[in-house]
Amino acid sequence: MKTVEKIVCPTPKAGEQSCSGIYGKGKVRKRREWRGVKDTFYDYTRWLYLLGVIGKFIIKPRNIKGFFRYRWMMNYLFVPHGMDKFTIGLRDEALRMTHIAMNYVIADVTQAIDNCFRGDRRVGNDKAYSDRCVITDENSMTCFMMGFDPKVVPAILREVPTMFAGNIFNQFSVTHYLDVAQEHGLPGDVCPMPEAEAGISIDDDFCVLGCCAVQNNTTCDGSLMGNGIIAKRLEREYGIPTFQLAAPLRHKEDDVLEYAAQNIKDAIAFIEKHTGVAWSWDTYFAAAKRVNDATRKRVAQLEINCTNYPQFVGAVFSLYNDTNYMGNCGRNEEFCRKDKKLLALAERGLAAKHMMAREYRHRCIVWGVQPQYLIDMLYWLVQCWGVVPLTDMLSMVNTDMIAEEDTPENREQAYRDMAMLNMEMIMRNHTHGGYKVLVDELWEICEKMNADMVMMWEHMSCKALTGMHGMFEEQARERGIHIMWVSHDLCDPRVFTRQAIRDQVNLYMRTVMREEPLDPAIEVIDDNEAW
Repeated sequence: MKTVEKIVCPTPKAGEQSCSGIYGKGKVRKRREWRGVKDTFYDYTRWLYLLGVIGKFIIKPRNIKGFFRYRWMMNYLFVPHGMDKFTIGLRDEALRMTHIAMNYVIADVTQAIDNCFRGDRRVGNDKAYSDRCVITDENSMTCFMMGFDPKVVPAILREVPTMFAGNIFNQFSVTHYLDVAQEHGLPGDVCPMPEAEAGISIDDDFCVLGCCAVQNNTTCDGSLMGNGIIAKRLEREYGIPTFQLAAPLRHKEDDVLEYAAQNIKDAIAFIEKHTGVAWSWDTYFAAAKRVNDATRKRVAQLEINCTNYPQFVGAVFSLYNDTNYMGNCGRNEEFCRKDKKLLALAERGLAAKHMMAREYRHRCIVWGVQPQYLIDMLYWLVQCWGVVPLTDMLSMVNTDMIAEEDTPENREQAYRDMAMLNMEMIMRNHTHGGYKVLVDELWEICEKMNADMVMMWEHMSCKALTGMHGMFEEQARERGIHIMWVSHDLCDPRVFTRQAIRDQVNLYMRTVMREEPLDPAIEVIDDNEAW
């Protein structure tokens, strides 16, 4: 089997202690994790910062009204506590990168909720604002909005606060909506993410705003099913026309690009028609420059992770890139400043040879879709077993530069660039496109990043990866790579609890790898009722 050099931390971490002191239900309300004076003080100021973000949001009368109108708003009471699970055991640059990235993601989601409530017919009812808003699919690239000034034509990712972000901070956030959907006849074996979104629509628990909406054929049949239910409510009950942006599934085939580009043109024309605002090439190419800047810095972070001392790893790397790459797509200048800070911290951590745990035993690529309610799992993996999650499938997206100079040729190229971004977006760039992108590219990434292990998330309601189980196993053996299958059900913790998921890792590491945990105190954690 392939082996990698075990890396032992050259200097002890400040205030090092077992992470068991902070894991588990209720304990986060009793004490903060001690990280040494400097890091504990920094961590505490970030706690206060999050309380400030929430305070500024809830002080608005319309947001208070929205809080009592929508069931999913309860999830955001847990944000400061929910944030703690991403920082357990972290010190130095890793702690700061996590806070900078996640704090801005939280601020971005808070702004999204504020925008929803402002235009919501039930809450803020700002009709002039609502008539300029475009509802966009949570799983869609927002590249088709790059030519519209976000202050003039806001893109409203309405499903992000209702389902996606809420499930990050409260593991039980969508169970009610899953039950509602199944009570109305939807099958229980489809992906819980689109099923929960459909359940929110059926339960009449979504903000009603916007002059039009754009949906995408995204990742699977379950997503298409959910989109159909949502589109019917928008169009038939609320008079909000919906455009279906149908990206070709075989996105690596050359002959699909022109069709996809025309589809982008049609979506832009649809938005222009319903907003009354013309597409601006100046706005587009300014956004394109920011997209390229984000791509360069993401690639630089991955290059650092190819070294013996990876820095920006785990779920926060994925969540931040998801928000920046898809939800922002160059329209917000602030992400460029955050990217610069994050890269500077990663370079500083590399120079100092800082580590997240006292020993790195294995270099791991995370493949498949990770469960939202257990998105802190990868940090536990480092602290408990010394397995470093170098990168994940959803973060391995476009690395090519798009046209950023305004010329007649580049204006036509821009439609193809947007089509490429849309076809290769985070939730479909490896689950669609054929055998090469799902299987072959995994081994190419393992080789480049010198990984000896793959943690394969086996989402029980996702057919794409499960159907190739045998191929992954056979080719991993040929390459001498350890492959660890971990089953889950994405958003529903009732199917696989947090400990049931960790038990699969514990069993593999003890029986197959014949290893003992770095910290036995956190091998089993009583957190089934924790956030």
